[in-house]
Order: sequence, then C-alpha cells, then structure tokens
Amino acid sequence: MCPSPAQAPHGVYIKKAFDTINIETNEDGVECLWLRIKGKAIKAHILLGVCYGSPNKEEEVDKLFYKQLENVSGSSALVLVGDFDLPDICWELSTAEKRQSRTFLECMEDNFLSQLVGEPARGRTMLDLLFANRDGLVGDVVVGGRLGQSDHEIIEFSIFGEIRRNTSKTLALNF
Repeated sequence: MCPSPAQAPHGVYIKKAFDTINIETNEDGVECLWLRIKGKAIKAHILLGVCYGSPNKEEEVDKLFYKQLENVSGSSALVLVGDFDLPDICWELSTAEKRQSRTFLECMEDNFLSQLVGEPARGRTMLDLLFANRDGLVGDVVVGGRLGQSDHEIIEFSIFGEIRRNTSKTLALNF
C-alpha cells in the first residue's frame, strides 16, 4: 500500500562531493535522521538532522527528540530541517497557542537555533521548517516545486562550508 501524499516519506539529497555518515539513534517513535557531512572544501563537520513530527505523536516522543537535539546541539555547525507539524506557531512573534508548540519554541531557543523558512511550504501553513545554529551557515533558501505526489513544497537551501562572516553584523552570544 502506498502512503497518501500527506504521509509521503521525506527525503534528503546531498551532492556526491560530500561524504556522509549516518548517526544511529535508538529512540522509538522519533522520526529523525542525523547525518554528519564532510566535504573536501569543508574544514569542519556539519551535522544535519532531518525530522518528521507526526500530528499524533505522544509527549514522550517529543521529550526523546529534545534529548537527541540537546545531545547534538554542541556541534559547531548544526542544521535541522523537517515537517514538525506545529501549525499554531507564529514565527514572527515566536508565540504559540498550544503547550506542545510552546515547548518546541523553548527547545529551539535553548539550543540557539534560528528558523529560516519565511513562507509556507504546505498550503498557507508553516509546517516545514529549517533551523541553523549559526548566522551565515545556511542560505539560498527557496520554497517551491513539488516532488512526486506530495502536498508539501520542496525547501531547497545551501549549507556553506565556512560560515559567512559578512552576512550579519549582529553580535550573537554563545553561552
């Protein structure tokens, strides 16, 4: 039986020039793939997390995901992307109606992750999100086009091997 478009699996496409290492996680119910990316021109590893948050997930699954994120958040270059299925979050104000969404926002803030998608990728809802832990690490974010029968737009972005220093003059503290 084929999955419906809303349940279609998510994918990651990485250029052949990069070496990737899959990082195993053993938490049941957490749908997150962690990859360590190393390329010839990249001086440090980049950690990429690709996640899917089911609309019916239990609070315990969220806690396991937050623990995974806490364990990897010390990475100097962290990118997190996925369908987190939290439609009640207002990203402009960093507010949410539901407790589950407020907890998610707090976790992203606690791990110094900034959300970089500026437009909805599924109808008028911001379900698909992209986070990075450093300014200038991710750029060229484009939402548009579809893959197969999915009802989600594709989010394309570039991860830069070296953090671009000239993209922001805002001082960010690292505690």
